[in-house]
Amino acid sequence: MTVRDKVIEIIAEQAVLDVSDISLDQSLADLGIDSLGLVESIFAIEEAFDIQVPFNANEPEKSDFDISSVQAIVSAVEGLVADQQS
Repeated sequence: MTVRDKVIEIIAEQAVLDVSDISLDQSLADLGIDSLGLVESIFAIEEAFDIQVPFNANEPEKSDFDISSVQAIVSAVEGLVADQQS
């Protein structure tokens, strides 16, 4: 399973949707994921990939982790995974 597939699977689980219902250009708000769901998604992503996501739930606008769309999240996680492996 690719990083992209796993991230989409985690987001789909949080949104209580099928993976096929998730498109890369959607935002988490589009999918009905609130701030608590976002935090749970980030914890699940950290656990799945054994990475630390630079995200502060108290100040999301100051985080280096782009959550503007599913694609942005996938790209950010791919970068973190690549950094960890190097």
